[in-house]
Amino acid sequence: MKNTIAKLYGGLFLVALITLASFYIADTQIASDLSISPLIVAILLGFLYANTAPKTPEDWLPGIAFAQKRILRIGIIFFGFRISFQDIANVGPTALVLDCAVVLLIFVAGYFIGTKLFGLDRRLSTIISSGSAICGAAAVMATEPTIKAKPHETSLAVATVVIYGTIAMFLFPQLLKFTGLDAHNAGIALGATVHEVAQVVAAGSAISMQATETAVIVKLTRVMLLVPAIVVLGGIFAEPTQKNESRLKIYLSAFPYFAMGFVLVSAFNSLDLLPQNIKEIIINIDTFLLAMAMAALGVSTNFKSIKAVGIKPFLLAGALFVILALVLMSTPLFL
Repeated sequence: MKNTIAKLYGGLFLVALITLASFYIADTQIASDLSISPLIVAILLGFLYANTAPKTPEDWLPGIAFAQKRILRIGIIFFGFRISFQDIANVGPTALVLDCAVVLLIFVAGYFIGTKLFGLDRRLSTIISSGSAICGAAAVMATEPTIKAKPHETSLAVATVVIYGTIAMFLFPQLLKFTGLDAHNAGIALGATVHEVAQVVAAGSAISMQATETAVIVKLTRVMLLVPAIVVLGGIFAEPTQKNESRLKIYLSAFPYFAMGFVLVSAFNSLDLLPQNIKEIIINIDTFLLAMAMAALGVSTNFKSIKAVGIKPFLLAGALFVILALVLMSTPLFL
C-alpha cells in the first residue's frame, strides 16, 4: 500500500503544479475577458508540457492516471454543489423541455453526422457531441470514462468546446437581437445553447443581468441532464469482459456510479444546510480537482495522435454549432 501511494507522488505533483499555473493564468485580465476557465488553461498547459518537455518518467505515470480517472470522478461528484433541485423547478417546464430537446438533438445529430457523414469513430463522435450538448469541458470529462474514450479524443473534444463555445459566447447575444425576445426569454435561449457555464455568464451579460441570471439557471438545469445522458451512454458502450456474459451484468459493470454521487450531492445541496461561504470553498476545491484531471489529460495527449485524426472532428463540432445557432434563432416559436 505504501509503495502504491509513493508511486503517485511524482505524477500528482506535476499535475498539481500545472493546475496552480492554470489558475494564475486564468486570473489574468485577458483570460477573464474571454471567460477562459482554469480547466481549459490546465489542459492546454498539460498538452504543451507533453509535447515540448522531455519524456515523462515512467514513475510519474500512475499519478497522472490517478488524476485523470479517480480525481476526475471525485470532481464530477462534487460538481453537484453548483446546482439544486430548486434551480430546476424555477426554470419552468418550457425551459426544461427545451433543454432536454437540445441535448437529445445534439447527441443524435452528432452521432450520425460524425459516423455517417465524416466517418469518425463512434466514441469520438459521441464525446464531441457531449461537449456541445450539455456543459462543455465538464461534460466531455464525465463522458470520457463512461465510453472509454482515448486521451487524444477527449482533448479534441475539449478543443472544440474552446473554439465554438467562445464564438457562441460573442455571436449568440448578437443573433438574439433579431429575435425580439425579452431579457428573460433571451436568457433561456442562451442557457439552452451556449457550451460552457462561464461562457453562458459572459453571453448573458452582453444583454442584461436578468438575462444572465435566467441563462445560468437554464444552463445548470442542462448540466443536470449529464446524469441520464452518461447512464444511457454507459449502457450503449458497455462491452463484455468475458464470453457469454449477460447484458445486465455488462451494463452494471460499466454503470457510471459517480453520476449517482453527483445526484446525491445535488440533493444534499437542495436542502441548503451549508452556509454559502462553505459551499463556495467546496466549489473552488472542486474546480481545482477538475483542473487537475484536465491537466493530466493534457499531459497524456500526444500531438501526433491528434494530427492523425485530421480536421473532421472540428467540422463535426462546427455542424453542431450551426444546429445550436438555429435552435437559438428558433426559440421564439417555443417560448
